[in-house]
This record gives sequence, C-alpha cells and structure tokens, in this order.
Amino acid sequence: MSGRPQNPHGLKQIGLDQIWDDLKLGIKHVYGRQSMARTRYMELYTGPSGSSQQQRAQGNRRGPKTPTGGAQFVGLELYKRLKEFLRQYLVNLLTDGKDLLDEQVLQFYTKRWEDYQFSSKVLNGVCAYLNRHWVRRECDEGTKGIYEIYSLALITWRDNLFKPLNKQVTNAVLKLIERERNGETINTRLVSGVINCYVELGLNEDDPSVKGPTLSVYKENFENPFLEDTERFYTRESSEFLRQNPVTEYMKKAEARLMEEQKRVQLYLHESTQDILARKCEKVMIEKHLEIFHIEFQNLLNDDKNDDLGRMYQLVSRIQDGLGELKSLLEKHIYNQGIAAIEKCGEAATNDPKIYVQTILDVHKKYHALVMTSFSNDAGFVASLDKACGKFINVNSVTKMANSSSKSPELLARYCDLLLKKSSKNPEEAELEDTLNQVMIVFKYIEDKDVFQKFYMKMLAKRLVHHMSASDDAEASMISKLKQACGFEYTSKLQRMFQDISVSKELNDHFKEHLKKSTEDQLDIDFSIQVLSSGSWPFQQSCVFDLPQELERSFQRFTMFYSNRHSGRKLNWYYQMSKGELVTNCFKNRYTLQASTYQMAVLLQYNSADALTVQQLEETTHLKTDTLIQVLQILLKSKLLITDDDENDLQPTSKLSLFFGYKNKKLRVNINMPLKTEVKVEQEATHKHIEEDRKLLIQAAIVRIMKMRKTLKHQQLLGEVLNQLSSRFKPRVPVIKKCIDILIEKEYLERVEGQKDTYSYLA
Repeated sequence: MSGRPQNPHGLKQIGLDQIWDDLKLGIKHVYGRQSMARTRYMELYTGPSGSSQQQRAQGNRRGPKTPTGGAQFVGLELYKRLKEFLRQYLVNLLTDGKDLLDEQVLQFYTKRWEDYQFSSKVLNGVCAYLNRHWVRRECDEGTKGIYEIYSLALITWRDNLFKPLNKQVTNAVLKLIERERNGETINTRLVSGVINCYVELGLNEDDPSVKGPTLSVYKENFENPFLEDTERFYTRESSEFLRQNPVTEYMKKAEARLMEEQKRVQLYLHESTQDILARKCEKVMIEKHLEIFHIEFQNLLNDDKNDDLGRMYQLVSRIQDGLGELKSLLEKHIYNQGIAAIEKCGEAATNDPKIYVQTILDVHKKYHALVMTSFSNDAGFVASLDKACGKFINVNSVTKMANSSSKSPELLARYCDLLLKKSSKNPEEAELEDTLNQVMIVFKYIEDKDVFQKFYMKMLAKRLVHHMSASDDAEASMISKLKQACGFEYTSKLQRMFQDISVSKELNDHFKEHLKKSTEDQLDIDFSIQVLSSGSWPFQQSCVFDLPQELERSFQRFTMFYSNRHSGRKLNWYYQMSKGELVTNCFKNRYTLQASTYQMAVLLQYNSADALTVQQLEETTHLKTDTLIQVLQILLKSKLLITDDDENDLQPTSKLSLFFGYKNKKLRVNINMPLKTEVKVEQEATHKHIEEDRKLLIQAAIVRIMKMRKTLKHQQLLGEVLNQLSSRFKPRVPVIKKCIDILIEKEYLERVEGQKDTYSYLA
C-alpha cells in the first residue's frame, strides 16, 4: 500500500483485502448463528484486528495521522466495509418481514432482533482492537458518524429495519396488549422483545461516550402511542362500566385495573413507564369520576360501608389534592351524627352525665375506628374527626338547652365524679384507668377547660373531705393526665389538696397524742378534723351557725391545740362541709344516724324537748330560714320528725315532733343529703367565679403581650390574646375589649395619639 509507514519491528503487513476477506467470512459465520470453535474466534479476535492495531501503533509513533495511509487507512476501510455489510444484511432481512402484520410481524421482528443483537455483541468482541484504538481515537478527535461496532450495528438496525417496520410492529404490540386487557392470554415475550429493542436503540449519537440508552426511541415510538391507546381504552371502559354497575363495583374494577397496569410494566415494559402510566390511568379512571365518588362517599358513610370507604380512599388518594372534598364530607357527617346522637338522648343527657359522655364517646369511637382503618389514620381525616367532635361537643342540644357552652365541661366533670366516687358500681382498677383515658378524649375537645377545672376541683374537694374517693391511685392518675394535657399550673391546686389531706392525717394523730397526754378530761366523743389551706380549696365561707353545746368542747380543745402549734394562723370553720354520727336512745332500736352538722344541731335540740317550732329551732341554731327549712324537710322525709302542717310549706309556727315510732331496716342510716339551695348556689357561684377568673386571666395575658411588644394594633392584640388563652378557654371579643378598657383605666396601657386602634404599654 502506498504511503505505508516503515516497520522497524519487521512485522509483516497483511493486505487490506486479505484482512477483510477473512473477517467477512467470520462475520457471516457469526450472523448465520453457526457454532464457532474457540480457536477460530481467537483467530478473528487477534488476526486482522490485531494486525491493524499493530499498524495503528506504528502510525502513532510516526506522529500525526495521515488520512489515507497506514493504520488509519486500514481502520477506516474496515469500518466502512463492516457498516456496509450490516446494512446489506438488514436490507435482505427486511424483504422477509415488510409485508407481515400483527403477531407474525412480532414473531419475525423479535426473533431477528434477538439473533442480530447476540451476533452484534459477538462482532463487537471480535472488533475489540478496532474499538479500543481506531474508533476511540476518531471519537476523541471529534469525527462525526463513528461509533463502537455494537453501536454501529444498532444504528444500522434502526435505519434499515426499525424505521421501515416500527409502525406495524408498534401497532401489533398495542393490539396484543389490548387483547390482554380484554382477558385473552398473550405471548408476552413478543412484547418484551420489542420493548428491549426500542430501549437498546436509544443511543446518544451526539455524545457516543455516554453509556446506556436515552429511551428516546422507546418513548417516541412506543410509550407515547401506548399511553394514548391506554387513555382511549379506559375512557371507554370506565364510562360503559359505570352506566351498568354501581360505584362500589366500579371501584373494585378500577383497583384491579390499576394493579394490572402496574404488573404490566413489571412484566414487559420499561420501568420508566411505571409512574406516567399510573398517572394516566388514575386521571381517566378516578379523577374524571370524582363527582360520582363524592356522591357515593356520603352514601357509604350513611350505610357504614367501611370496606368500600377504604377502597375509595385508596383510589382518590392517588389524585393530587383529591381528598379535600372527602375530608369535608366526613367532617360534616361526623358533626351531624354527633348532634343527632345527643339530641336523641333528650333531657336524659342534660341530667345524666354518664349518658351524655357515653353518647359522645360512642360517636368518637365509631369514627375514630373508621379513620384508623379505612382512611389509614391519614392526618387530614384525623383533623376532620377532631374538628367535627370539637363542634358538636361544645355546641349541641344540651348546651343550647342550658344556654351555655360550659355545660359540656360541667357534665364531663360530673362524670369523672361518678367514676372516682365510692360506689357499689365502681369498675375494676384496670377498667377504671381505661375509662379515664376515654374521658381524656372528650376533655381534649372541650373548649372551656377552665370550667372543667373549677367543677372538677369542687367535686374532688368533696370526695377528699368526705373520704369518698374510690381509689387514691385513680385520683392521682387522673390529675397526672390533666397535668400532661394542660401543664403544671392547671393541676397545682389539685395536687396541693392531696397534700393537705396527708398533712391533716398527721395533725389528727398529733391531736390524739396531745389529748392522751393532757391533764384535762378526755373528750367524750370521737372527734377528727381536716385543716385545709384556704387558697387551694374551692369552698365558700360558712353561713352563721351556732355549734351545738355537745360539740363546743371539742371545738375549743382543737382550736387551742392548733393555736399553740401555729401562731398567727386563723382557723375558719366550714360547718356546711362537716358531718358526724348520732346514736339514738329514744326509739325501739338503737340506730346510728350519719348526719350533717346542721342536721345534728337540729336533732340534738330534741334531747330537751319532744316538739319544737320552726322559729324555736331557728333561734337555737341561728341557721338561715331557707337553710333550716331544707334541713327540716329532709328530717321529715326520713320520718325522724313529724308535723301536722304541710311539710312543703313550713311556717315559723309549724310544730315538728320527734317520731318515737321510727323504724328502719338498717341500724346505720345515712340521712346526710345535699341541700338543694346549696347545690344551686354552688353552681351559680362556680359560674360567677369562672367569669371573674377569666377576666383576670385575660388582663394578665394582655399585660404580658404588651410588655413584650410595647406597641400593638387592636386586631393584633386580640389575635395574640386568643392564641395565648385558647388552651384554657375561648375568650369572647367583647370581654377582651372590656379588659383592655380596665387596663387603660388602671394605667397599664394607653391609646397612641394620632394612630387609630393602637395601644402602647406603660412601664
């Protein structure tokens, strides 16, 4: 060959034609899929390509390449001849397949592709030297249209077999997939073979160094028409199915179809199609029918079809922002169910806290289970449950009847009292703990937590003072739960009440020791006392009352004892909270009467007389008339006293006599019933104190905020006050405005001159 470089190593040059003839024979062998001995493969591998490589190496040592000479010339010529061979091979192949359709064209295409791909990989191995040196150098130097031999084979297939056949091949694949969607069994290898080919053909021709397919051929020639086909198929199917079947059946169908399409990708399509196919199917099968789903969602809620609700949730959650309407529908439904359930109870819910709280819990339990299971505890649906419960618990027929939103926390506190007070119906410890956890569910939704706190405190005080707690552990557990929910400040007084009871036990022990050591006569009655710190207990000051003479000595001895132990402390006696036991000696049987101190004071007057008028009893006890009347009415009802007058309309002159014929099956008789006026006054006082406390809390919050902010607009101040106090209660805007005015009067704040609705803090 002319221009051939010198060969300092003395290697024998082989003519190009000789190299090509040998190589061509081997290539025909390879593409004919004939078996090849290892020695022959190695001969092809190291022979002509090796020779060209040696020539290429020599050319390198000479300096810059010569386009028409040496190894460069051999490499280029071999490349051209390989390219032409592959083109001619495929042109001949095309004649057998160009008129085929459907499965026939697929069988032809996939079989030929598999053979061609395998043979091209073998050829690529044979041409390893050519690839590594000549092809790489050409690519490095930016020569266009030069590729590794395997890539060249793919491009040649794309230009000479894929392009003429791709439309009929793609159409055949789409028909096959549609047949499978219609329930037929197909040969999926025909599809996967085509997909494999389309993926492999996606070469980056602009940058041959980039490894791996670009999917451009797959996307353009298969995925796009496949997605259009999918949309057409499911648009038609879903509309027809919904016309002939209920929505519940359609959802099952849609669920199955989505699963099928997912498996289809896994089985024979490229994984990149997974998401885009899913979105396309979801749009056609779900998003286009959302209105129908919404209507059916309400029906399913009404009929408690939890499985179908779960299926709808799973389907609609696939759509971006698709769950919004379902959340709203659920919230409205739970609210309506809660309102209806409480209304159905009627007056029973107003008077019986157990019925009221249990009704609320039944509604919550039902829909909490629904949210947990059918809606996978989705945060949005949990929020819908919470909003609905918050609405119907705080405003319902019971609160409207009482004309107060504070009725719910009051009834909840009374329910706690039922649970924690000694009773024959008290549940087991574990069951009680579980019930208290249920109570905390309702407590979470109560807006006026300060109302609950006040009523709970009063009832706890009575349980502790009267030793009526069913379990100290349960009491402590409930306080711990409240502390966890609302913080230390919320329960600080409750905890101090417990401490006082403990201190009182020790004090009583010390008093008994003192009496034993005393030189004075021992008390002739069993006497115990509870000393409570005035700031922690929710008791009202006792009314005017003269202690019976029989109790006076005990009273004096303890007062003296306490004064000696604690100088400077003053004892205030709460007679309305006191009680005792009287042993009778005037009836046929000897009875022990468990009575309030007021009842004891009245009954002890009958030690000196068998009959007394209302006026006489009032003069000796100094009890208020209305309180005395109620005490007497209880004694009349219990048949300890009798009168000839109407017991419901006692006058000052009405005479009440001791009934010597009194009988009772029990020898210990409890006549200590709460006075109606006490209960009523206590409730009114509680609500009054709540309002007063709220005003103080609002004022404190305003001062805190203004101290930090210095200057603030009216609306911003309102917003921050509402935000700060929302965990305790929901302040009313008119009350906040009134508190602002009070603080301006007290010179904590002032209005800023020249600025509308702006306040500044006065240090």
